[in-house]
Formats: sequence, structure tokens, C-alpha cells
Amino acid sequence: MLVHPASDFIASSGALCDAVLRLRGKVLHEELGRIARCLLASPYGVFAPANSVGIAEGEALPADVGQLRQEVSSDDNYFGLYTVFGRSSFSDDDRHLLASLAKLTAGLLQVHSLAQRSTHAYVQVEAQLAHQLQILDQIQESVLTLDPMGYITSWNKGAERLFGYSDIEAIGNHILFLYVDEEAGHDAGFADAHGSMMEVRRRKKSGEVFWASMTLTPLRNGDEQAVGLIAYLSDITERKQAEERLHHLAYYDALTSLPNRTLLTKLIDQALMAAQRNSTTGCVLFIDLNRFKWINDTLGRRIGDELLRQVSLRFRATLREEDIVARLSGDEFVVGLFDIRQHFEATTVAQKLQASLLEPFLIEGHDLLVGASIGISVYPQDGGDAETLLRLADIAMARAKQSHDSLDDSVAFYSLDMNQGMHERMRIESGLRHALGNGELLLHYQPKFQIEGGRIVGAEALVRWLHPERGIVPPADFIPLAETTGLIVQVGEWVLEAACAQAAIWQRAGVPPLRIAINVSAREFTATLPGRLAATLARYGLDPCWLELEITESALMHDIERVIDIMGQINALGVTLSLDDFGTGYSSLSYLKRFPIHTLKIDRSFTTGLPGDASGCAIATTIISIGQQLKHKVIAEGVETVEQLEFLRASGCDEVQGYLFSRPLPADAFETALRENWLLV
Repeated sequence: MLVHPASDFIASSGALCDAVLRLRGKVLHEELGRIARCLLASPYGVFAPANSVGIAEGEALPADVGQLRQEVSSDDNYFGLYTVFGRSSFSDDDRHLLASLAKLTAGLLQVHSLAQRSTHAYVQVEAQLAHQLQILDQIQESVLTLDPMGYITSWNKGAERLFGYSDIEAIGNHILFLYVDEEAGHDAGFADAHGSMMEVRRRKKSGEVFWASMTLTPLRNGDEQAVGLIAYLSDITERKQAEERLHHLAYYDALTSLPNRTLLTKLIDQALMAAQRNSTTGCVLFIDLNRFKWINDTLGRRIGDELLRQVSLRFRATLREEDIVARLSGDEFVVGLFDIRQHFEATTVAQKLQASLLEPFLIEGHDLLVGASIGISVYPQDGGDAETLLRLADIAMARAKQSHDSLDDSVAFYSLDMNQGMHERMRIESGLRHALGNGELLLHYQPKFQIEGGRIVGAEALVRWLHPERGIVPPADFIPLAETTGLIVQVGEWVLEAACAQAAIWQRAGVPPLRIAINVSAREFTATLPGRLAATLARYGLDPCWLELEITESALMHDIERVIDIMGQINALGVTLSLDDFGTGYSSLSYLKRFPIHTLKIDRSFTTGLPGDASGCAIATTIISIGQQLKHKVIAEGVETVEQLEFLRASGCDEVQGYLFSRPLPADAFETALRENWLLV
């Protein structure tokens, strides 16, 4: 019996593995036969693969020729047949050896077959993915995928064409890098998207912003779990622009680009809803241009159209951003005011609109002048909807045209009582402008008394209007009007000049220095005030110790740092500051300690009820306590009874003024009182 060393089988196994890995087909089969011959030391040996012919199918050999046959199979898979012959006989060891070789061969061929199938499947998947990617790149729509955090994971050619970024530039970036700045974060909630479609604005690599239709669908894995989003985008800029053009044609006047009647009605109704919630007043001004028809008929429609366009620009420049201005048709315009405190403010706006037309319009060599008749309706007195207010304002405009001598200045309210009030208001305003330039204003001085000692320590300069026909006009009739129209600045300038001039006279006459207080409105409290004060003091040679400025809380509560800087400059001049009407505004105590003021003034509304009104007493004593702690003097105005005086004395108040001591006096009467050194009653 031939013994085969183990080393022969190991060598054959190595050769077998190498053959299966490297060889294919007939060459492999021949090598397998050779390995079998070598392993069994037989002159003949073959491997017949499955379905082959010849010895593998049992071809007869000579009787004196021994042979071994062994099937090569595994898991019901038949790969072929080993046949070894040419020796006279084969032992059981030979059979075992051939069986081991067949088993190893079957295992190797089984693994090789599986590997081949896997490789083929992988190649097919790769081909399919490449095919799908090619299809995806050929479609015009932009397609990209995102992970759950919004980072881009794929980017097709459509996205590259749409945005201008290559896939290398885009993949790995967060989707927000494509957003328009103001939209970032508004529609980035990807996680809950389920086929949602939206219209968004996005930014290209070039910086161009465009409109896109975007559809988001979930990206799922094999377990149907959401692992991101698929975004489909297409450029809809042209459609959006067309929609915007249609919207503009539907809601805006083609000539002036102002809202037309349709949009005006919507805007007014929206504003009325807000006015109703806030319980505020609103006004609609119906404007009709005077002399426009004559200009249009004489010079032609082209010039008339340009005139209307320029009028619309002047109106828009005159009004605030929140005010509504529209063109209805022809030379008719409408203005909506819905952020006003009282309806009479509409007359001020009407006058400003008329004033904007005073400068001639230069069009194609023509100097053209137009005026405006304005009718005003008021919400809620006259109506509660846009159509009603427009209709009544139109009626008021017609009344304005008919009832006023000067068409350029004609304004009328729909309600007759409002008309009467408006005309009175306009008469007072016109008269006040005249008074400023014709010496009709004068100052009276109300003495301020020191409680302990009863000495006059100062005075408040109060403006009076001596009308040539009406006599003394009460301040309540013209000061609020001056505030509304802005004339308060001119009035304030006059008061400063007159007070300093009078104080300079007293200074030269040897009157001991005392503080003359003048009121400064919020409109006057600007960065130019310190310079104006310095110039006025220098002009009259007046010592700054004669001057005190009384400022209301409301004047101080806008741009605190700027206000404090202005107050510091005023203090540096030697002029003192008093906080007027303290307790009626809304100043914070944290700011109060920063204001460089010298005096707190208790408003007359708190002194009137003393000492019987518990709330008034509590407020007055609190203000006095605050003044003491901050080392400010405290003065109470409106003191008219001895009981009020005694309460204030007991509470620690420093100074008082009011009718108990003296009414406001003309300059000569005040000087007499000062020289006589009045004592308290």
C-alpha cells in the first residue's frame, strides 16, 4: 500500500486554492485533474465538470486498470467528478485522500460561486445607480437630499444649473447657505415635512435672488425610517414677477404707483380694525386739485400726467411712512391718517399738503401752480367703514370748494361743528403766526416764594397773547395749538429772548439776582439748545444765575443719553434745571438720579386736593421725600389755600407759587412786588 505523506496533501491543497482563485474553464479543470494525479501518484487523473461527457459519465476502462471516482458536491450543488486510474489498485487511504480532495474542491468552488454572484450583483447595483444618477442629472428639476440636521448629502446637475454651485461645493454645506438672509430660519423646519410644497426665495452663487417652488418629501432607509429629506426645486421667478405685475395693475395706479381705490379701501378697513381695537381716532382726507383741469386741457395730457406724478411725490414726501396716500382718478387723491390723537390734527396735515403745492412745478418749460381743496371725514363720528368715510370726505371736499373764498386754502370737515372748530383753530394759528412778528406777545411773571421766610426767590415767565381785537387770549387756547403745529419752537425762542432781555434790565438796575424760569418744550430740547442759550446770555450780558429752564418729564424720556448730555452742557453754562409737572409723566427713578437737575416741581393736579385728598397727600409727600433724598429743592405750584400751604410746610416743601400769593404779573408790577419784598400771608 502506497502511503502518502501529509505534506503531499497540504501541497495539493495549496495548489487547489491557487487554481480555483486564478483559473477558469477548461484550464481550471485540467489543473484539478493534474492535482488529483499528483496527490494519488497515478498516471491518469481527470476532473470532469458537471454536464460534461467522457469518463465523467462512466466511460468503461480495461478490466485490469484500477480506478477511483469521487463526486465533487456541496449542499446539493454538483460541481463535477474526479476520476483517477492507471494503477492496478487503489487502497482505502487513496479513497479517503481523494474524498478529502473532492470535499475541499467543492468548498472552494461553492465559495467561488457565491463570490461570483455577489460581484455580479454589486456590478448590477452599481450600474443601476449610475443609470439612475444619469437619469437624475438629465432632468431639469433641481434635486438634492439633506440629512436630518439640514446638511446637503447629494446634489444633481439640475441643482448645479439652478444655483451655480457644483456638487463638490454644495455637498456638506448646510442648506441655510442658499437662503436669503431675512428668510434664514423661517422655513428650515425640515423634520416634519411630508410632501409639503412652498414658494421660497433662494440665493444663487452669483448673488442673484430668485423665487423657487420647493417640495420636500421624507428620505427613508430600508426599514422605512426617515433619515433626511429630498428637496425638489424649480425656478418660478418669471411666474412670480408676472403675478407681481398683475397685482400692481390690480391694486396700484399706473401713473403715480400709489394705491388705487381697491387697495385704498382694503388699507383703510385694516386701519379701522386697528383703530377700533385701540379706541383711537382716524381721518380720511379727500383731495381735489384746483386749476388742474385747465392745465390739462390747455397744455395736453402728457404735461397733465407729469404734473399728477410730481404732485404724488410731494404728497408722499410730506406724509409719515405709516400714513396712507392713494390716487383715485383724475386729479383726486386720498390720505388716510390713523395714528393721531385728535381729529383736529388732520387740519395741520391738510395745511402741510397744501403748503407742499406752493412751489411751482417746472414741466417742459412751464411753471405750473395748483392748489387743493380738502374734505375730511372722521372715524368713528362720521362712519365705521372705508366706503362711508370716503363718500363723506368727498362731500366735505365739495363743501370746501363752495364755501371758501380761496380755493388754494379750502379745507372742510364733514361735520359742521368740526368745521366751526377747525376754522377757529386755523384763525388762531394764523393769528399766532402774525403775533410772533408784530409784538403781540408779552411775558407775565408769577412769583415763587420761599416757605420759610416768605421771600420772593424767583419767578416763572409765562407767555401771554395780547390780541388787538380779542384782548388777552388764554394760554389754553393757543399753547396746545402751538405744540401741535410746531409753532411752539418759535414761541419758545421769543420767550427766551424776552425773559433774558427783561432780566438784563433788572440786573443793570441792581435788583438782587433771582431765577427766572422759562418753560422748554420737548421740540426745543435738542442739541442746539445749549448753544442758543449761551448766545442769548452773551448777547444781553446776563449772568446765568438769573436763568432757569423748566422741562417736563416727557421731554426727557426719549434717547436718555442724548438728553443727559444736553442737560450737562446747560449746567456747564451756569443755568439751572427744574423738572416740571413731576409725577404726571413716566420717568424712572433710576434715570431721575442721573439727571443734573436742581428742582422738582409738584404739579397743581396733586396740590389741588390737599390736605383732604389722601392720594394727593401721599404723592406730594413722596415727591418731597424724593427731592430731599436727592438733595433737590421742591416747589409746589397751584397753591391757593392756607390749608394747602400748611400741609406743604409740614411736609418739608421748600417753595410755592400760586394764587394764594400772587397771580402772574406784568414786568413792572413784578418788579414793584420784588422791591417791596412781599411777605407770606
